[in-house]
Amino acid sequence: MLDRFKAFWQGKALAPFINLFIRLGISPDAVTLVGTLGVSAGALVFFPQGMLWQGVLVVTAFVFSDLVDGAMARKIGRTDTFGAFLDSTLDRVADAALFGGMAMFFAWQAEDRLYLVLALVCLAMGSVTSYARSKGEQLGFDAKTGLAERPDRLVGLLVPTFFGDLLDLPILYEVALWLLAVLSTVTVLQRILKVRRQALASRAPIAPAAPEAPTAE
Repeated sequence: MLDRFKAFWQGKALAPFINLFIRLGISPDAVTLVGTLGVSAGALVFFPQGMLWQGVLVVTAFVFSDLVDGAMARKIGRTDTFGAFLDSTLDRVADAALFGGMAMFFAWQAEDRLYLVLALVCLAMGSVTSYARSKGEQLGFDAKTGLAERPDRLVGLLVPTFFGDLLDLPILYEVALWLLAVLSTVTVLQRILKVRRQALASRAPIAPAAPEAPTAE
């Protein structure tokens, strides 16, 4: 998963691009924006036309910008919070484009209402997953948990879609959508329950201290 191997991608595989962009004076925000536009174009232009594996290649070429921009910001010592806000906001745009593109594929090419609905469920639950963590942390709770975080959802969609279309095995991305719909919903529930436990614990009354025994004089 992208998130599991972040140190490798940022420290070695993507380091030449990170250093090049910094030398050219490109800002991390520009990388974030271009990456989101590339992912969105790959999903919304190729997927609705039935060009799934081609779209996955375009999306994959840009999805690594999510690792590049953060590494650039740390390397140049950028400390403002706007970059984090922009990155998080545009991640939601990219996710919506990916599952929206799949929904349009099932509506226009495959003409399958069931998988159209599943793609929309994945889109909605993915957004709620991110919102639950953001809102939980805003309220002072730890909401980072779940079976299907963003990197898992990306890999879980892109890999089966690429091979399913390339090998003419649509069952690969159909099964993937079922799994992502279920796991994303479970992740939302996990985050709700985790925050609930912390909220209940923070409201627990403090037991009064036991009275001290009188000391002999």
